[in-house]
Amino acid sequence: MTGKSNIKKEIEKLRNSIRHHDHAYYILNQPEISDKEYDDLMKKLQEYESQYPGLVRPDSPTQRVGGKPVDKFLPVKHLAPMLSLDNIYSFEELREWDRRVAKQLFPVKAQWIVELKTDGVGISLIYKNGALSAGATRGDGETGDDVTENIQTIKSIPMRIEKKELKERMPHLLEVRGEVYMDREGFRKLNLQRQNENEALFVNPRNAAAGSLKLLDPRITAKRKLKYFLHSFGVQEGGRQYEAHFEFLNYMKELGFSTNPETSLCRDIEEVISYCSNWQEKREKLSYDIDGMVIKVNDMAQQKKLGFTMRSPRWAVAYKFPAKQATTVVKDILFQVGRTGVITPVAELEPVECGGVTISRSTLHNFDEVGRLDIRVRDHVVIERAGEVIPKIVSVIKSLRNGSEQEVRIPEKCPACLGAISREEEEVAYRCINPSCPAHLERGLFHFASRDAMDIAGLGDSVIEQLVQKKAVMDFMDIYYLTKEDLFKLEFFADKKAQNLVDAVRDSKNRPLSRVLYALGIRHVGEKTAELLAEKYKSMDNLINADKADLESIKEVGPVVADTIKAFFGQPQARVLIDKMKKAGISLEGEKGGVKKPQVLEGLAFVFTGELKNWTRKQAETAVKELGGSASTSVSRKTDYVVAGENPGSKHRTAKELGIKIINEEQFEKLTK
Repeated sequence: MTGKSNIKKEIEKLRNSIRHHDHAYYILNQPEISDKEYDDLMKKLQEYESQYPGLVRPDSPTQRVGGKPVDKFLPVKHLAPMLSLDNIYSFEELREWDRRVAKQLFPVKAQWIVELKTDGVGISLIYKNGALSAGATRGDGETGDDVTENIQTIKSIPMRIEKKELKERMPHLLEVRGEVYMDREGFRKLNLQRQNENEALFVNPRNAAAGSLKLLDPRITAKRKLKYFLHSFGVQEGGRQYEAHFEFLNYMKELGFSTNPETSLCRDIEEVISYCSNWQEKREKLSYDIDGMVIKVNDMAQQKKLGFTMRSPRWAVAYKFPAKQATTVVKDILFQVGRTGVITPVAELEPVECGGVTISRSTLHNFDEVGRLDIRVRDHVVIERAGEVIPKIVSVIKSLRNGSEQEVRIPEKCPACLGAISREEEEVAYRCINPSCPAHLERGLFHFASRDAMDIAGLGDSVIEQLVQKKAVMDFMDIYYLTKEDLFKLEFFADKKAQNLVDAVRDSKNRPLSRVLYALGIRHVGEKTAELLAEKYKSMDNLINADKADLESIKEVGPVVADTIKAFFGQPQARVLIDKMKKAGISLEGEKGGVKKPQVLEGLAFVFTGELKNWTRKQAETAVKELGGSASTSVSRKTDYVVAGENPGSKHRTAKELGIKIINEEQFEKLTK
């Protein structure tokens, strides 16, 4: 074969052939050729693409094998929110929901589509002009993580959805949603491999799928044999319009997507309940886990009429299967101090199998829950796997008590450091408030060193974790006595990096009093409150000696915040820490040695939009405040300047409409000098 055009045709022929066999094997479960024949096709394509790298395309089947590792996952905003579903736990609740929907749609009746609720990870896929462009996790519903590299390794997700017979109807932009999952056999093999390599085992297939999607190396993800079911419409521009969800699913199947074959169209709610009940009984016969059923109004015009709440559609719900339960005995109830200082009671249980997993511990969440259950050591209890995953104690079998049971008493001191604990009104949590408590020192130190607090560059998560684990620091102040030699004992520290961190720690001694107060992590004392306290009291000693009534005279400081401040400084550990601060040379009076910047922006109001090159949004707003101005998140007629970076948003348009002066980053920098 000669000529590049012929080579190009041969490459495209090979790609189409491989895509066809991928679809037959992974979507239809009807392989047409042997593994050897398939491997030969792939090998031939790889050889051609190696000889002609200019002809390699991102949607080529060869690109599924996994690219180079990535440094981190970048955030990606969904084209439309990925809302969650309201959960229903009984057929009577399902009937009640049906009555509400019927009332809203009257006199028209709804037809239902019922799908198995795959126990996996929600994923959004975006196709542009037929080619897979991006894949993202659900995240918070508005923004997820870009996991495109890992998504491309999943054979049941088409890299290209264009088909000749459907070309005229193809959308030029298509976003769809579905579930990435791992089947039980894949899960079994993965855990067997991890066991042989002395690695921690995954708890269940869902955790394994989630962990595989968040691997930074897609080559490892490619070996995990993940699968995908498409289940929902997201956004579409161009192409066919759909009158019903069932029609949408069938069209997606034509385009090469894998949809769940057990999806059923039901005429009324009783038919829905019968179908749910049927799968509730035989779900173990599936090759993958499901934790319920999803019921949707089929007609899309009816869906539009029913609309959405802030968090979920009104036209769809999830019927969750009853959780699997077991009975066991409480061996002990321990108190666990979390990274935020919250003290959580945890029940140690006689090991018992529940839903295929051995359970030996269960959180009791808080002491109100202990009281509600009236749970005691040596009680017989009923546990269930809530949501098929988290073990939960649902009740105590009080009829089996024999008098040997021990009541649970709320600790008077922190079990980790014996420091003071507090519980605020209208809160259920008890907290250790000792800033030097080893149980939450890591999180406290991370906050202490953060940009808006002491701003110690280089003192990040991994460094703090090592320092705490090696007991190189026992409280915040120990970092001020670290030497370069101490840092050389940590991973990845050479001379320059160690010197930079030592310098950054030294420079932090001159932060304003407001930043020091914020850095201490006193509950309810945010940046604004810290600024007001520093402005009123001028020194740490004055603040420590202030009485509650005086604190409450500050407009933003109410009784709760005043109590929190008094409780914090009233503990001996806090006084010791303040003394150490003084000895370390940290400025605890006034602002940066009493020098105040010229108030060149006094009385001016700024709003920022878009991406700045040389500033973070927080840095720019702080600079404005230090120079006497104010920074807001919304544009109004009171705004003096809108600073527009790259890709400005709606604030830029609003400023134009209101006639507000718009300046760029360079002009802003001139104003701050």
